[in-house]
Amino acid sequence: MGAEGRGRPASGERVLFACATDAGHAQMAAAFFNLLADPTRATALSAGMEPADRVHPEVVAAMKEVGVDLSAARPTRLTTELMRGASLLVTIGCGEECPYVLGLRTEDWPLGDPGGQPLERVREMRDDVGLMVAQLVSTWGWVRSSRPLPRISPRADGRRGPPPGWRRDGP
Repeated sequence: MGAEGRGRPASGERVLFACATDAGHAQMAAAFFNLLADPTRATALSAGMEPADRVHPEVVAAMKEVGVDLSAARPTRLTTELMRGASLLVTIGCGEECPYVLGLRTEDWPLGDPGGQPLERVREMRDDVGLMVAQLVSTWGWVRSSRPLPRISPRADGRRGPPPGWRRDGP
């Protein structure tokens, strides 16, 4: 779905999840965010520096397993306008290539690309992203009170919470 179809409430904040292609992690994160966050407080969208033609099929399959349909989602180009309209930029797995905007709150989630990975590994990545998004939504007070949480299993190493190396420049 393009940025135009992912409207933002007039009074809420907008979180922008950005990665290299907008075909994996950023799509998963924005979808989880919009399920978990109160839309009157915050909404999310995703974008990529060099958008792919489509969301990775293994990402679509893994998200479908937890009741999230990304089959119609389309990668969007990351633009200065999108970043200017955001109140928080979360960069995912793009390292030094990730954009930086002076004055924009930023978090970096150093995760590998799910594209081309076996479904089992994409499931682990999906679950890590889901937990990280849930923590983000909770930390910033954007929780939707009436929405049940999606089924997210513990990380492959048995721990809950974000993977090692994750950093947040939060509130």
